[in-house]
Amino acid sequence: MTQPLILTLRLDAETFARFDGLRRAHFPARLNHLSAHLTLFHHLPGEERERIEADLRAMVPTVPLSLQVTGLRSLGRGVAFEIVSAGLSSLRASLARRWASWLTPQDRQGFRPHVTVQNKTTSEEARALRAFLTAGFTPFSARGEGLLLWRYQGGPWALEAEISFAPALTATRGETGGLGG
Repeated sequence: MTQPLILTLRLDAETFARFDGLRRAHFPARLNHLSAHLTLFHHLPGEERERIEADLRAMVPTVPLSLQVTGLRSLGRGVAFEIVSAGLSSLRASLARRWASWLTPQDRQGFRPHVTVQNKTTSEEARALRAFLTAGFTPFSARGEGLLLWRYQGGPWALEAEISFAPALTATRGETGGLGG
């Protein structure tokens, strides 16, 4: 069986840097194998990579998606930023319908977009970070600029493809340069 695939949203560079800095600062270092990310699907069949990538290229928006970062969410033992975007929710719903037979129970649940900056810590640490971040939080706008398709490798992820929300900028493995998201 081929390792599963994960689909995430590529965020604009400024937003990615902000979230990734918070993740590096607050996620336990020994458990943090990933950059900050907004997951659309957690487990797609690895053996269907070519079809998945073809579906993404056929359905990709041609302009960035508008995102609103609206607040913070408690994860019990972590903290995430909540994201609202009608365009992102619509794209994700279309993909979920197309891939319905493949979806795991986790990916069949309602889509609640977020970026986790802390997890797998104590509930006390999580409450303290959420209170600290909430005290200085002001909602802000961000952009989704593409999709990133990853292969799960037991902890770290390996980039398989980047599909930008502008057809001329689409890249595949080995052509991506610096990635954010």
